[in-house]
Parts: sequence; C-alpha cells; structure tokens
Amino acid sequence: MVSLRALAPSLTRITVAGAIGAALHIGQGDCDLIDREAVEYSRAVLAQTDIEGEVINCEGPKDNAPAFAMREKVGTGKGPKVEFVIDPVDGTTAASKGRKDAISALACAPTDCLQVLPDDGYYFKIATDGNSMGKLNLDMSLEETVHTIAKEKGISIAKFTVIMLERERHNALLATLRKLGVRIILIPDGDIAAAVVSCIPNSGVDLLVGAGAGPEATIAATAVKCLGGTMLVRVWQGDKDDPKRMARLAEAGVNVKKTYCEDELAKGKELVFAASGITKGELLDGVRLIPEGAVVQSICMRLPSGTVERLETTLRFRAHPVYKQFLP
Repeated sequence: MVSLRALAPSLTRITVAGAIGAALHIGQGDCDLIDREAVEYSRAVLAQTDIEGEVINCEGPKDNAPAFAMREKVGTGKGPKVEFVIDPVDGTTAASKGRKDAISALACAPTDCLQVLPDDGYYFKIATDGNSMGKLNLDMSLEETVHTIAKEKGISIAKFTVIMLERERHNALLATLRKLGVRIILIPDGDIAAAVVSCIPNSGVDLLVGAGAGPEATIAATAVKCLGGTMLVRVWQGDKDDPKRMARLAEAGVNVKKTYCEDELAKGKELVFAASGITKGELLDGVRLIPEGAVVQSICMRLPSGTVERLETTLRFRAHPVYKQFLP
C-alpha cells in the first residue's frame, strides 16, 4: 500500500493546480469565476492521481460558490483509500481584487480521520505554537489567552503579535487587543495561512484568533498538528444565525457545544497538509505567470515525520497533460 508520505508530491500538485486556475483571473472582480476555475483545475489533477479518494468537506456552500460536491469521489481508484478537506481558494475575495493572502489548500488523511465542520456559519478559532499546549481553553478571556501564550513563549506583550480576519464580527476582539497593546495584523481573507504562520518558529506571529469557516479549520488544524502547535475550535453563534443552524450541524455530526483541538479535527498520525500561494501573503508568495506557463510556491507538511517542505514549481502549459486542455 502506498503511504501518504509517498503521495505527498502528488497532493501538492493538486493545490498548485488550484492556485493556477485562480491566478489566471486575479483582479477581475469575479469571485465565482475564480472559485470555479480553481475547482476545475484541482479536479483535473485529482482525476490523474492514483488514489481512491473522497472529498468529505469543501469550502463554498455557505456562499453558494462553486465547490467540490459533498462526498465527491476523486482519483483513479487505483491507489490508497483517503479523504480530503479542500479549499481550492482560501481568500476568493482577495484574489478577485488582486489583494494579498489567497492560497489553495487541502488536508488529506486515511478515511475516518478528518472532522467534518460543514461550511454553514462560522467557528471560533485560536491557534498558536506548542509552547502553550494544554494550557488554553476557549472559556478563557482573550486577555488571559494572550498573557498565557506570552508567558509560555517568554515574550513581552509589546512584542506579541496577533493575526486575525478584518471583519465586523471581530470588532469587540479588536478593541480588546488594542487595549492590551499587542501588535495586530488584520488580513482581508485567508485564515488557514494565518493559523499556520502562528505555529511556525520565528514567523513573527504568535496567535490567530477569530471566527471563520469550518472546512478551513480542519485544514488548518492538520498543518498545526504537523507543526506541533495547538488549535482550538468551537461553533460560533452570531446574531444573524439561522435558528435551524445548530440542528443542521448536529445532524452532520458536529458537537455544537464541544471545543475541538487539533488532535480531534485531524485524527491519527498519518496526515498531509499542502498549500500553494495564489497571491503574495504571510505564508507563501503568489503565482508568477511567465510566457510559457507559471511559477508557483508551495508548502507541504506531513506526519508522522513532521517534515515541512517548501518548493517552487515551474510549469510549461503546452506540454503538460493537465494544463494543455485548458488552453484556448
């Protein structure tokens, strides 16, 4: 049986394809076009990948955006049985406006390892490195969380950096952080990359906090676990939530009162996280289009080894078995 370790390069090719599909339409102001092309490019590479795969969760349904179908079968059917949580474009709005921090990302594991958090409303998340493992919970105030992490990392509050999505729902959190005096990075989109950088040593980012979508939480938790960091996620209820949302989530297998940690979102010891940059951001550089194709920067992490690989891929479209089919 082929291991996920051996599959890792093939999995990175999936996010490279998603990044290119999106990058060809950067700045055109059409979110659906970017999502649709990223999905189609990713699907084309998956169709040539020797796996018996299933997409168990995908970002997109919440906004009625193009996405992989729930429980969509992918791969040639000739390889190991695996499951995916995929976000072909984390940061669709950013990519549509030519702004930073858009990536294509996925998590892959053997079947029954990844937690489905449906793309239905938002989930509150915190992520940081492993120094605070076991010392945080979501019942703590934001002040307590920041002070605990700062103490465990041995840094002052003045040097502490928080990254978060710039959203109206985060106004109270933002006011608290400013009162604390920490440094704050507000990003327009892309909390997967934000969670990852909060766990990378010497990245200059100490904490991700805020409410974001569910599939991204599972994808990010996979990377966080590979990096030895910690992530906590719980269903977030907003004032404008559909009253039937909690029942839908429960029916989908989500414990709406539970705080999930990285080990519960990404179970087991055989995991792969892959991501490729679409636009320049905190984690990855963006796609560079060249006359014959594109140059794409990616990152891949895997367990049990904890290996983190950064790579740059140069693609020549006309000779490529996938990309040549999309050429005019």
